[in-house]
Amino acid sequence: MFLRIDKLQIELPQAKEADPNAAAAVQELLGGRFGEMSTLMNYMYQSFNFRGREKLKPYYDLIANIATEELGHIELVAATINSLLNGANEEHKGTSTPLGAGKNARNTHHFIATGNASLVGNSMGGHWNGDYVFSSGNLILDLLHNFFLENGARTHKLRVYEMTDHPVAREMIGYLLVRGGTHALAYGKALESLTGVDVTKMLPIPNIDNNKFPEARKYIDKGYDRKLYRFSLEDYKDIDKIWRGPAPSGDGELEVVDGPMEGGPLADLPEAPEIYAPEYDPAEIYEIAQKLMSKM
Repeated sequence: MFLRIDKLQIELPQAKEADPNAAAAVQELLGGRFGEMSTLMNYMYQSFNFRGREKLKPYYDLIANIATEELGHIELVAATINSLLNGANEEHKGTSTPLGAGKNARNTHHFIATGNASLVGNSMGGHWNGDYVFSSGNLILDLLHNFFLENGARTHKLRVYEMTDHPVAREMIGYLLVRGGTHALAYGKALESLTGVDVTKMLPIPNIDNNKFPEARKYIDKGYDRKLYRFSLEDYKDIDKIWRGPAPSGDGELEVVDGPMEGGPLADLPEAPEIYAPEYDPAEIYEIAQKLMSKM
């Protein structure tokens, strides 16, 4: 089962202007083959299907716990997309085509299917696919796949970073570059403990230091690259059997932190009458909600 905290894993800056085409690019990091939906569902199903949990508990704990962090990652990427789409129709307000901005947007699903919000799909509007999930039942093969998946995700994050300079997108990508690198290292250390092969020597893939990106460097300075957060009240305590030793950066020891990161507020998306969200007349919906609250 899961607990949920109504906060983002980091504080995102507020977008000063909409950028629908940047939102389209960022969709790849949510619902593409190497997006956060894929990392979430790969690790989640591997944890569901894990055999010999008690005998191999440190490995189960690692996969299950990282899967839980990925729930927060999809929330963060979705929040970024929503921020980039917020106010996208402003210049067409009062015209005969209030959604005219969507006509030339790269991903018209954002205007037609979701009401200027994120979707479970990639940068071209294609839906996320369950075939992206790999859960073989073989622990070494699954860990090797996860190592590959994190590095594929890193490649796409770097490319989207170079596609847009929007501060909201870059803040999110900088954070996930650091956390994705942490997960790749964790899976590499797990593989080394099982096989003796030190695949972590290949990191980072691509071979670009995260410190070159100011949005990532700020999280490295906070130690996010050497911390694994334990997203549970009492469980998954054996991840420290794998996540231990000196950090590759040389900046200290790897550390397991009990509980989630401090996090930041989740933005309240404003009403958008032109897309009938939450309904055409927000004031009327608000009045109904107030009446409901007064009965409690």
